[in-house]
Amino acid sequence: MSNNLLAGKVGIISGALNDKSIAWKVAQKAHEQGARIVLTNAPLAMRMGEIKTLAAEIDAPIIPADATSVEELDKLFTEAQGHFGGKIDFLLHSIGMSANIRKGKSYGDLDYKFFQQTLDVSALSLHKMLAVAEKQDAFNEWGSVVALSYIAAQRAFLDYTDMAQAKAVLESIARSYGQRLGHQRKVRVNTVSQSPTKTTAGTGIAGFNAFYEYAQKMSPLGNAPAESCADYCISLFSDLTRYVTMQNLMHDGGFSTTGISQEMADLMEKAGE
Repeated sequence: MSNNLLAGKVGIISGALNDKSIAWKVAQKAHEQGARIVLTNAPLAMRMGEIKTLAAEIDAPIIPADATSVEELDKLFTEAQGHFGGKIDFLLHSIGMSANIRKGKSYGDLDYKFFQQTLDVSALSLHKMLAVAEKQDAFNEWGSVVALSYIAAQRAFLDYTDMAQAKAVLESIARSYGQRLGHQRKVRVNTVSQSPTKTTAGTGIAGFNAFYEYAQKMSPLGNAPAESCADYCISLFSDLTRYVTMQNLMHDGGFSTTGISQEMADLMEKAGE
């Protein structure tokens, strides 16, 4: 249902790979709420995914950009503003990749070149995006930036390896740039720490099913689905959250503040019998 929360607003959404992607659902919801959108992704991801289907559905142009390249990001923001005929109101950073995870490297046996790539793609890309936007003065006042994170930025999770550090850096960049852009243009910058979600990227992590089922049993509300995460992002793009900035916002059904659930306690008691 549309409440026109984003009527008149325009923005850039990165990372929509297929209809399982949170970014895909954010784009659909933003369109439903009255926004005009530019979609972007790395050329390789575009070849692997189905972004053209989404672009046709929401009548959005696609501007390819490698988010690790300042030159390509400069082109992205220039062309997006040209398409909209003005500055942008919101930006979704939904970008993450670890070759170490893809290749099954354990935390004690990381390839450090891959590690640097993980940090560049999954975290420094946010800084590069915002630095380019700042230099171009690309945001309207009271704009909003949301980057997707995960609780492994604060806690140790088996098999999440170097992505844990990437998410921690991502959240730190959001705080630092939130302060900077807030002073400059009243632009707010937040991260959303989402439940384990059955996206293409998520299910590629070894042990993901265990992550998912454990969080499901621990969370009073259960794992937050991708559609609900998209709704939350829309609220953060809207004027209803103008004074929320520099926060890591937990969207996890209560997982992050639950010590132990009755369901987990029952399972442990049965295991000990």
